[in-house]
Amino acid sequence: MDADEALKFVKENNIRWIDLQFTDVVGRLHHITLPASEFTKENVSGGFGKLDGSSIKGFTSIHESDMLLVPVPNTLATLPWAPDIARVFAEVHWGGGRGRFERDPRQIAEEAEKYQQSHGYMSYFGPELEFFIFDKVELDVSVPQSGTSYKISSREAPWQKTGGFMVRYKEGYYPAPPVDQLMDIRIEAIDALAKNFGMKIEATHHEVATAGQGEINFAFSTLADTADKVQTLKYVLKNIAAKHGMVATFIPKPMYGDNGTGMHTHFSLWTKDGKTNVMYDRNDAYAEISQAGRYAIGGILEHARALSAITSPTTNSYRRLIPGYEAPVYIAWSRANRSAIVRVPAYYKGMEKAKRIEYRAPDPSTNPYLAFSALLMAALDGIKRKKEPSEHVDENIYHINKEKRQEIKIHELPRSLDEALDALEADTDFLKPVFNASFINEYVELKREESRSVAQYPHPIELYYYLDV
Repeated sequence: MDADEALKFVKENNIRWIDLQFTDVVGRLHHITLPASEFTKENVSGGFGKLDGSSIKGFTSIHESDMLLVPVPNTLATLPWAPDIARVFAEVHWGGGRGRFERDPRQIAEEAEKYQQSHGYMSYFGPELEFFIFDKVELDVSVPQSGTSYKISSREAPWQKTGGFMVRYKEGYYPAPPVDQLMDIRIEAIDALAKNFGMKIEATHHEVATAGQGEINFAFSTLADTADKVQTLKYVLKNIAAKHGMVATFIPKPMYGDNGTGMHTHFSLWTKDGKTNVMYDRNDAYAEISQAGRYAIGGILEHARALSAITSPTTNSYRRLIPGYEAPVYIAWSRANRSAIVRVPAYYKGMEKAKRIEYRAPDPSTNPYLAFSALLMAALDGIKRKKEPSEHVDENIYHINKEKRQEIKIHELPRSLDEALDALEADTDFLKPVFNASFINEYVELKREESRSVAQYPHPIELYYYLDV
């Protein structure tokens, strides 16, 4: 859809309001709603001077705060719960004709696509988004000096006295209704994603955890488009859950003792004409993975600790990344082995179009524009430097003792956000062709601030353990 087609779409669908949406540095969605009469060809092409960049954390200072929002016409779509409103993603530009804003995450994704093309490649991404849908979350942080608390209510949970079916801990994978009590909300969400936003949905199902954990999969696409789809899915699911008086959340680890929420990301690399999968080699006996594919894996493994600061970007992310809950902890690769951080799926044999790798570390609290861009840059760096990966590991890594892991050089992901940020600051060269220094510095400072803030609050379990010391 170009500008003319977008204007025609607005007219033919009797759109009254245009919702301009953009993503901030850490991945949160923001919006401004304008009358459709403002959606002119001039404004679609030249942008809307409506943004105070100093009011968006991580953007600009007060002395240079006038910014433009330039619509991306092919993201225009009506909202399923308000058919006279159309959503459109927007690029962020400097005011005064100074061009594209370098801290706009979508701009970084577009630069990553340009960079890969200049090196002869095209990439595809297919994330698996997990989430929880709770009946209610009660949160009390109003007087933190006297304590903080939260309580999760879920009709499916073992602790909820509803008199109905429940999902036992770690037994939520694929139960049929009526045990799966949230199929209707997931179906409503994927129906909206397909009909209103043109997304090709591949599957939705209940996930391993109790308390309404689910997953939605959509068809792979190019980098920036896939990131747009992730933001759209999160936006739609949250709104449809809210319509039912429920809370959809993508927080990685909301509950103790059960599986957390991940965003396993499937990734393939092709020649830029889209005709040849450079990761595929039918003659490779182990996993039909090419030498270029191995180099890509080598780059990802080498930079995995730095990648964590982007793909696992919250303090809560590191409550998920612990052994025993199917989340990857160890930096290794394998064929069809879900205990490794990089898995080469082995569902099919002799099928070039299906050959890909799966990076299992990301969670859906990440900014998808940054996560996919960083993953691509790590892979391309591995190819450029011909980085051989470590030997593949075909046993359950969680069951390998520490001494043997050290012997075969299996390293671990960071155990905290601060440790991940340290790793990122020590390993930025592979990102620099696309991630400018200004962005990386601002991103790290924002995340340091989050970590410092969380660290200041005593945790309830600390009182349980230490009240009598």
